[in-house]
Amino acid sequence: MKTLNSSKPKGSKTIETGLRLFAVSSLVFALGACSPAPNNETAQNNAGSAAVEKAPETESQKLAAFFKQSRETDLKRSPMAQSYLGLKWDYDKWGDISDAHADETRSLMETRLSQAKAFDESTLSETEKLSLQLYIADIERKLANDEFRHHTYVMHQFRAWHTVVPSFLINIHRIEDVSDAEAYIARLNNVAPLFDQVAEQLKIRQELGVFPPRWAYDQMIQASANVVKGNPFFESPYDSTILADFKQKLDAIGLSNAEKGGLIASANEALTGSVKPAYEKLMQELSTQRLLTPEGDGVWRLPNGSEWYQNRLNWFTTTDLNAEQVHQIGLANVERIHNQMRDIMKQVKFEGTLQEFFTFMRNDDQFYYEDSEEGRQRYMAEAKDYIDAMEAKLDDYFGLKPKARMVVKRVEAFREQSAGKAFYQSPSQDGSRPGTYYANLYDMRSMPTYQMEALAYHEGIPGHHMQRAIAQELDGIPEFQKYVSFTAYTEGWGLYTEELGKDMGFYVDPYSDFGRLAMELWRACRLVVDTGIHEMKWSRDKAIQYLIDNTPNPEADSVKAIERYIAMPGQATAYLIGKIKIMELREKAQAELGDKFDYRGFHDTILKDGPVPMDILEDKINKWIAATK
Repeated sequence: MKTLNSSKPKGSKTIETGLRLFAVSSLVFALGACSPAPNNETAQNNAGSAAVEKAPETESQKLAAFFKQSRETDLKRSPMAQSYLGLKWDYDKWGDISDAHADETRSLMETRLSQAKAFDESTLSETEKLSLQLYIADIERKLANDEFRHHTYVMHQFRAWHTVVPSFLINIHRIEDVSDAEAYIARLNNVAPLFDQVAEQLKIRQELGVFPPRWAYDQMIQASANVVKGNPFFESPYDSTILADFKQKLDAIGLSNAEKGGLIASANEALTGSVKPAYEKLMQELSTQRLLTPEGDGVWRLPNGSEWYQNRLNWFTTTDLNAEQVHQIGLANVERIHNQMRDIMKQVKFEGTLQEFFTFMRNDDQFYYEDSEEGRQRYMAEAKDYIDAMEAKLDDYFGLKPKARMVVKRVEAFREQSAGKAFYQSPSQDGSRPGTYYANLYDMRSMPTYQMEALAYHEGIPGHHMQRAIAQELDGIPEFQKYVSFTAYTEGWGLYTEELGKDMGFYVDPYSDFGRLAMELWRACRLVVDTGIHEMKWSRDKAIQYLIDNTPNPEADSVKAIERYIAMPGQATAYLIGKIKIMELREKAQAELGDKFDYRGFHDTILKDGPVPMDILEDKINKWIAATK
């Protein structure tokens, strides 16, 4: 495995307008509009505590107060972040994605940066020093990102406002009483002003020459049209996705027929009066821009595209690796994994070339469940079985374990055609919403059974659910630290846990072990194709063909993946870069500690401070090694 040299992440910041405000791993930092209106009990508690709280005196107390105030300010500015945490302050609002708000945010960050650098570290504990280091690194990264604010696609086909609105309402907005239902309706009415801001951001990018590729517009328009199908948008035998969700949630809270009828009537009015025209205007804007986008697929076609791509690599890998270095690491690991796959071929006595084995794995019916409701239910049940079996062995490898429960769900029909094959959504901090491993079962031929085990470990346990839920539940660290975004750490951990499963005695079926390698190979190929598309001017078709030639994944899988990498430049490079670093650090610890090496201590050291960039992770492990010696 090729060695990486991590360095301090270059200063960078994402107050990226549009979807970036709501990226899954950093959604809680989304910066929205309006101050919260706490309930009376909360307000009284706050007033009472304020009366008895003393002004901070020590540097440690001042630092804690600074972190707390920063966090509270960010939450007050972000209604959606509040909802993700289970808070209902601004439960009727979305967020502010205007340039004026982004300018205000940048000014706020610059002020915070100077304040953070003024603390006297000599009086702080090691834990406090780490928190301050992470706080400063996060702001510097976000400020660097803001230099490329309008390079980010405010709309793309993979995950953007047209699908954020319904998925947020369905999965995040809980209805426990009438006031929650009224807030849901208010959010429906607020879709129109939200989409006006989206259109304004699209026009700003149009003037600058920043567009996603033409084929992406067709998918965005189709997905938008899917949202406004059914009642009450058009007379239909079935309800639209949003209305069906609203009715189902009302049914669960035991209202009278009159109360329920009045709320449904108000929701219908909001859907037809705000949501429908907002989506129609958005689709018109997308249709206009579709004709203006330049040829090509990568960001090299945009103004200062190469500079922005380097910024993306810095942000996602938390290293200073450039595109050529990432490309070569990818090629080296593709070769390594291909050789390991040839060993699997010998185990199962397959005669032929590796590419012929790929064709066999891609096409043989034994590796796929039938394209039916029964087949999908079987997939979901067995995915849960893998997670349950893994959970039973955690005590031998982890001291830290999450309290939050986790569920497995299918991706909803309205977004399954454009969504990725699997992903994870964090639990709410108060435990009212579980962590969720989403499996996309739209195309059963894209979900082979031999990859099911590794996919369950990555998205569920001990992957994303372990890392993200534990981070939320940590005591003794400031709130921002639980949710800060370092993608190489988060996704590197997910990929690392796929291989950890083998160390723990799983993957007893050689085909399942091949699936583990296939998923790692996929991440190695990402390094090749992502840099190929965005820096080396590869076409979409060339990148798709590279995946088809070098992985066992079906062609539809390859198409969807390349379209995702085009929409989110650099993001796909974080997985293997992060995993390589974690494996390097584990191998170093095992070599230096010998019999003293303990998986529980190693894993707890990685997880106990929340997400960190790769250079800080290396410092943490080195200190753990020294302390263990």
